[in-house]
Amino acid sequence: MDTQYYIYCSVIYLFVFLFGAAVGSFLNVCIYRLPKEESLIKRNSHCMSCGTEIKRRDLIPIVSWCLLRGKCRACGAKISPRYTVVEALNALLWLFVAYKVNVIVHPVNFVLTALLFSALIVVFFMDWDTQLISTYVCIFIGLLGVIYIVFNHEEWDIPIWSHIVGIFIVSVPLLLIELLSKGKAMGRGDVYLMAGCGLFLGMQGSLVALMIALITGSVAGLIIKHHTSNSVFAFGPWLSLGAAVSALYSKQIGEWYLNFTGLNDLDEVGEMIARIL
Repeated sequence: MDTQYYIYCSVIYLFVFLFGAAVGSFLNVCIYRLPKEESLIKRNSHCMSCGTEIKRRDLIPIVSWCLLRGKCRACGAKISPRYTVVEALNALLWLFVAYKVNVIVHPVNFVLTALLFSALIVVFFMDWDTQLISTYVCIFIGLLGVIYIVFNHEEWDIPIWSHIVGIFIVSVPLLLIELLSKGKAMGRGDVYLMAGCGLFLGMQGSLVALMIALITGSVAGLIIKHHTSNSVFAFGPWLSLGAAVSALYSKQIGEWYLNFTGLNDLDEVGEMIARIL
């Protein structure tokens, strides 16, 4: 019985990895086309140098890039390794999420969290490249939050009011910063991103995500400024990183922070805000 169970689990995790890699291939399309407002489905994948349509045999995630040694079959131009990095990253993150939430016991929570991670990957690389965050991706994250509330709010002990407060508790301060700075200190995409993530993560999860983003973003900003003498950088990647970590560890991080600062009555404050709203 134990052997059969381990085989069953191995097959499930293998499927998760392979499907995650396949989704990662689609994420590359989103990262490249969304900033240009191009269709995600009308045009097939093609070489960025010669424009030749890529054949199906060369579209196997991770494997094709390795077999082609990172070059276009038609013209020999180099293909950025980041395409494979995104595919492998999504596959590994899906595998990790499957392990953390126990995909066999909680399949719905796994699917929602894995899709959240995929959306955050798109935000990370898209904002890194263009300093733009697609509103469609933010809406998608918000929809995941709605589904999460419907299926999981009782099982995972996150009250509905927390999800509602989560929409505003980080996005509103970011919106004020964006308005006061006239878009120089913060972009509207960051606001939409945290509104969507807040609906998914809830109040505590949103605050944890912001805390992680501020810490990692500050360190990254100092490094970027040191090497480029440019203080302007995208904040979306670090908000995405914070949201991803918070999705799996917000409870542990939140409890540690509240105990450390003495803000143990935060839940009572949240309930008061929820009643006002």
